[in-house]
Amino acid sequence: MDKNITGWKSLTETKYETRGKGRLKIFFGYAAGVGKTYTMLRAAVDAQEKGSDVVAGYISPHILPETLSLSEKLEHLPKLETEKNGQAEFNLDAAIQRRPQLLLVDELAHINETGCRHVKRYQDIEEVLKAGIDVYTTVDACNIESLNDIIVAITKAPVQERIPDSVFDCADQVELVDIEPQELIDRLKAGGIDQKLQEEPLAETYFTLENLTALREIALRRCADRITRRAERKGEENPYEAEEHILVCLSPAPSNEKIVRTAARMASVFRGTFTALFVKTPGYAHYDAEEAKRLQTNMRLAEQLGAKIEVIYSDDIPFQIAEFARLSGVSKIVMGRSAVTRSHLFGKNNLTEKLIANAPDLDVYIIPDSTSGEYYYRRRKSKAREFIVFSARDILKSIGILIAASYIGYFFYNLGVDEANIITIYVLGVLITSIVTKNQIYSLISAIASVLIFNFLFTVPRFTLQAYGKGYPITFLVMFLSAFITGSLVTRLKKHAQQSAITAVRTRILFDTNRMLQQARGRDEIISVTAQQVLKLLDKDIIVYAEENGTLKEPHLFYRSDHEEKEDYTADREREVALWTFRNNKHAGATTNSFSDAKCLYLAIRVNDNVYGVLGIGMKGKSLEAFENSILLSVLGECALALENEKNTREKEEAAVLAQNEQLRANLLRAISHDLRTPLTSISGNASNLLSMGKEFDEDTKRQLYTDIYEDSIWLINLVENLLSITRLVEGRLNLNITEDLMEDVIDEALRHVNKKNVEHEIIVENSEELLLAKMDSRLIVQVVINIVNNAIEYTPAGSHICIRAGRQGDQVFVSIADDGAGISDKAKQKVFDMFYSGEHKIADSRRSCGIGLSLCKSIIEAHGGVITVSDNFPHGAVFTFTLPAGEVKWNE
Repeated sequence: MDKNITGWKSLTETKYETRGKGRLKIFFGYAAGVGKTYTMLRAAVDAQEKGSDVVAGYISPHILPETLSLSEKLEHLPKLETEKNGQAEFNLDAAIQRRPQLLLVDELAHINETGCRHVKRYQDIEEVLKAGIDVYTTVDACNIESLNDIIVAITKAPVQERIPDSVFDCADQVELVDIEPQELIDRLKAGGIDQKLQEEPLAETYFTLENLTALREIALRRCADRITRRAERKGEENPYEAEEHILVCLSPAPSNEKIVRTAARMASVFRGTFTALFVKTPGYAHYDAEEAKRLQTNMRLAEQLGAKIEVIYSDDIPFQIAEFARLSGVSKIVMGRSAVTRSHLFGKNNLTEKLIANAPDLDVYIIPDSTSGEYYYRRRKSKAREFIVFSARDILKSIGILIAASYIGYFFYNLGVDEANIITIYVLGVLITSIVTKNQIYSLISAIASVLIFNFLFTVPRFTLQAYGKGYPITFLVMFLSAFITGSLVTRLKKHAQQSAITAVRTRILFDTNRMLQQARGRDEIISVTAQQVLKLLDKDIIVYAEENGTLKEPHLFYRSDHEEKEDYTADREREVALWTFRNNKHAGATTNSFSDAKCLYLAIRVNDNVYGVLGIGMKGKSLEAFENSILLSVLGECALALENEKNTREKEEAAVLAQNEQLRANLLRAISHDLRTPLTSISGNASNLLSMGKEFDEDTKRQLYTDIYEDSIWLINLVENLLSITRLVEGRLNLNITEDLMEDVIDEALRHVNKKNVEHEIIVENSEELLLAKMDSRLIVQVVINIVNNAIEYTPAGSHICIRAGRQGDQVFVSIADDGAGISDKAKQKVFDMFYSGEHKIADSRRSCGIGLSLCKSIIEAHGGVITVSDNFPHGAVFTFTLPAGEVKWNE
């Protein structure tokens, strides 16, 4: 029963709940018709009856009535209508939005139609599992990648829908749906399996007792292998097994898939390391589109089957394979049978024989290849065509060199130089031709032409192509071979130099990236350096999305220098793919099986499961080479590490600031806890006395009590003002309201709010005759003057003199507050402005104070761009001086 489900959110709006990863159960069969779908539905109905939230995401429409009756007991998601013939597909977004506990998706190996997010259904299931949804699904043995060639050889029925072995091995549970082969055949004859399956043209040859028995054995063995592999992942390997290293040779040959699967099965059986090697020769540049695509497919297949891809450069394939195997500790080599054989006694050894000769101590496994003959025949024809490449420019260069060699030879001939020496001039000419031309055909033609020209000009009879001397044929043959061999060697060295230069550039980019990222400061600089280096490496447009607060920021675009027409890499579709890559920590976009219609290839900038951004590459339909991809992943890894280090550094700084603030709060509480108790106790005590015995006190006693309450409250007000100001300074919230004010007015305002004990001291203000304007926040400077004057009042004896003087020095206004008290020692002067410093002689704001007044003064003055100092007053006492930027007096005309 289909239920209408509306309001599906787009991918960019969908957020996964924290539910953990879902569990995958596969119902596995050795052939179609064994009852996988029925068994899956039966288990799902049982789970629903026990209270689980079960939804059918996709059930094959070609099912029997009894299977259909089970399906109708479940809720069904709406299908996704695709562009191709309205084919209904599994609706991934609907499943994630509905978020049941258990989801049923039939045919795990199915290839999706155009319009789906992923190319393969198993990729849909991986995303569903990541959303925390449990999944039931079905798979046949022929759908397992490593078993495909074996099963095709048995059944003669090709299978395009396949899943990587890792998907099968990593399933949380696999239930083998098994019946006797004869029972399956009887069911087929009785119409007890899918009618569409019975109408298949290969059904009669497929469903034979021999075939089904073989398939059943393969399925049983694969289930047993899965159990062994899971045990190995849990650390239950046999410690006595020798470590094996299996190497498979990659090529664009059509049969290479079979060779890769064979090597993967061998690595699984031996429980060893699996490496896939491709030797890139100069002929790689001449691969056609079909061969390049097939090579990339073979590489992806090897990677899916667990191989580590390696690419090396050489034109001596067997030697390089043998050297790689020796240096990497390879124990077994798997390769296809070469179609090149000896046609006669002196024929050329094939690749296999050369490899065995270069690596006699290694086990080399040769896989029969029925299609290699046709492929290598076409490759020889293709190479023959590639060999003959003409260019007018290179032809003119070759002719010019031959003419120059002839003129030089003719000159030496007239000087009486021997013919043997003149021959070397033509050999040199062929050598130069090989250097300045792009194809080996020119050195071959130059070698032949040199022989003919030498014969024509310098052999008797001259100016004819005849030669009377008996030794001339040998001379001509040696001359031709010398010229051609030297030319060929130069051409080969030139190709090696070109390839070495490319490799050196790419390697230097990797090293430079590491160095530049270490020097980069900040997230934006790290991303910019990475993008520029990838741009150098690939010469493709780059787009980078940085991570911020669990999502992606606006993209940064980096175009090639020769890029004329700007591609729309920031369209909603491209952003959607980038966001999917960020959330799923997987590659997506162009040349992948997810969002393959995108313009860019998107890769996560990640360290393990931590994604710090997404990098997009404008592909324009071209795939990355394996070596380019390897360097690219290394660069992105370096970038991710740099971003992680930057994040850790930032978090440490924030934690240090937080710890500092917490320490400040603790110090403030500790410092003021005692100091607040004294005035509060005094206020409450005096107020209590006035309330209870006020009528009994005389007027002088009452006035004294009122005065004490007032002074204690004013002290508390000043303390609270200081605390608020110092808190704003620490948190960076102290905003200065700078104006130009008269210093005289600021001092007068401050003296109106100082401690009432000022009547016990003589405060003298010496104003300058000129108008002193200063650039300041007058409210804060008033507080500075109050704090300094109050300190002088508190810590000098009654009758002391406090002198306040203001003046101007250059572009600064200074204010000095001097007293004639006991003064401050030189040791105390260095700490008097430190927060919470009380002083050894209880001078600067320590008596009934928490030691923050002078520290606050220093912070306020420095925020204004001024300086505050303390010095000695003669004959005794202390002088506090601070400066402020001077203002300009403006007269109105």
